Amino acid sequence: MSTQTPPPVPTEHLQFAMPPIHDSPAGERRHRKERLAGALRIFGRLGYEDGVSGHITARDPEYDDCYWVNPFGMPFKHVTVSDLVLANGDGQVVEGRRHVNQAAFTVHAQVHRARPDVVAVAHCHSLHGRALSTLGELIDPITQEACAFYEDHALLDEYTGVAVDPEEGRRIAAALSSNKALILRNHGLLTVGGSVDSAAWWFLSMERSCQVQLAARAAGRPILIDHRKAVSTREQLGGDLVAWINHQPLWQDISSAEPDLLS
Repeated sequence: MSTQTPPPVPTEHLQFAMPPIHDSPAGERRHRKERLAGALRIFGRLGYEDGVSGHITARDPEYDDCYWVNPFGMPFKHVTVSDLVLANGDGQVVEGRRHVNQAAFTVHAQVHRARPDVVAVAHCHSLHGRALSTLGELIDPITQEACAFYEDHALLDEYTGVAVDPEEGRRIAAALSSNKALILRNHGLLTVGGSVDSAAWWFLSMERSCQVQLAARAAGRPILIDHRKAVSTREQLGGDLVAWINHQPLWQDISSAEPDLLS
């Protein structure tokens, strides 16, 4: 029997998915819409939907100030690519046959306008995000995952009711600033990303970080990760590409289990 260790497979022969590059706006549009429908279904599975509240938007790759969004009143778990609605920055539908939630879309449009680097915005009334938001505080660096948000998320420390006008949307965009996430006091969470996948992953991870923080506080006194290590961890785990990669198992699962979302 040979005891010699088999030679390693050359790294260039190993498969590893990276964000696709499309050679046309139409191809990029289709990709963003597929990922948007998939992210909505994932959010639906996780119970982030609350009545007609909650949206994910994706910037159109060709038309200025136009964004794809889930249709008003349709369950997240049922959304398909063909159901998605394209609305302009003023909330007017330019493609599709269903309404959009004007109050929610007002916020998303202002965030997109203020952040041209952002492809997608996610905001839902998830349970633990809402709970932590009532405390008016940020996510503490108490776990490796929470460090991804260290000094890269903000708090809108006021509650002004349902956002129904552009001025409120601009206030939220200003509070977000250059960060990837925002806690809206007494309201919930909002995340952004350079892809639908990354914005969705940041929301998932942020919601879980809120859950861990609340559970740890209830059990005792959490020990904070020190500033230097928290920054170092954020540099390793807090980038958009890392978020995209983390989201891929969820995309593979939902697209394989529910291929009708692509219709």
